[in-house]
Amino acid sequence: MLSESDAIAKLTDFLDESFIGATQTIYNCKGRLIVTGIGKSAIIAQKIVATMNSTGTPSMFLHASEAIHGDLGMVQNEDVVICISKSGNSPEIKVLVPLLKRFGNLLIAITGNMTSFLAKGSDYVLNTTVDSESCPNNLAPTNSTTAQLVMGDAIAVCLMEMRNFKAEDFAKFHPGGALGKKLLLRVKDMLENSLKPMVTPDASIKKVIFEISEKRLGVTAVLDNNKVIGIITDGDIRRMLTDRDSFADLTAKDIMTKNPKMIQSTDMVIDAFNIMEDFSITQLVVVDNGDYKGVLHLHDILKEGIL
Repeated sequence: MLSESDAIAKLTDFLDESFIGATQTIYNCKGRLIVTGIGKSAIIAQKIVATMNSTGTPSMFLHASEAIHGDLGMVQNEDVVICISKSGNSPEIKVLVPLLKRFGNLLIAITGNMTSFLAKGSDYVLNTTVDSESCPNNLAPTNSTTAQLVMGDAIAVCLMEMRNFKAEDFAKFHPGGALGKKLLLRVKDMLENSLKPMVTPDASIKKVIFEISEKRLGVTAVLDNNKVIGIITDGDIRRMLTDRDSFADLTAKDIMTKNPKMIQSTDMVIDAFNIMEDFSITQLVVVDNGDYKGVLHLHDILKEGIL
């Protein structure tokens, strides 16, 4: 681990004008970013493509071996190509580089050999030289592939800064993940129109209990002239039964909690969760301009996997 961390630390010495030029070239690219490699470098290339796509740089993986057997057709004139190779001298790379240059594509090398065929044939060369691999035989790609990966991440982060890429933008490409839901999901997206518990202030306790049980949200809103004036939770019912032997003379307004915490349907679900957490409650009444929309329950938020 120390060997790999040392290899990464030394990369900062290699961030030169070529790195700046390569990053600017990708930023200005009118086409896509094509990332290619072979062997372990191909696996790193796939990860870089995934990172780029999720951070606003349209990218595509091209296996170097498959490229010279037909897949080179996916490369368009305006595409920029990153080629990853530790040695920069593998047979596939030696065939691929002249073809890419013949097509007129700008070529960026990520290599650990600055005098290699790949380095000499590229427009920009990003140095990922390592002193050795952490493999005891100095054979298995370990430090070198980590360096390649970190160099790719460095480009991606710089591009994010140049594009002013925010968390909200990231969420757009990850709508199914926890971050996407946290930044995109609104209260209205989670409301069940059929589950809208409500009673009038003069409703009997029996009716209140039926409403809470039927709607299965552990709460009901109390509405007077279509305006929410309070809520009753199952906890309120339990406390009432503990404190009184009879409740025949009670109505909803007698046991309701006035001025309940509310939220609008257009607010973010994560904001609703924060309110629940701050006030140690499990439900929020949803109201838009005085119009009762329903109840948002903590359990529904947790089921979405936002946290």
